[in-house]
Amino acid sequence: MAISQKSADFFLRSRLADAEGGSVEALYDLGVTFSTGCKGVEVDLIEAHKWFNLAALSGDSRSQACRAEISIEMTAREIAEAQRQARAWLGHCGFQRYAA
Repeated sequence: MAISQKSADFFLRSRLADAEGGSVEALYDLGVTFSTGCKGVEVDLIEAHKWFNLAALSGDSRSQACRAEISIEMTAREIAEAQRQARAWLGHCGFQRYAA
């Protein structure tokens, strides 16, 4: 199990670093990871929505579709929290122009 957790941590760290560098593919990958629970990560629809939302802001149509799909399974509060977290991440990473 330790190897699996180590692998999940490495995957998340590398994808987060790529996302902070502006990689839309990394944003999408994080959304997929959290929506499906792959790579040893637990399903978290709020996290998934956040990452799909961030990728969708860059025009990624796959992320737009995935965000819409998981939104069906989420409450309005969960969606609002995901949107809040996406705005916070944009502010943290210096992408304020998208945060409006």
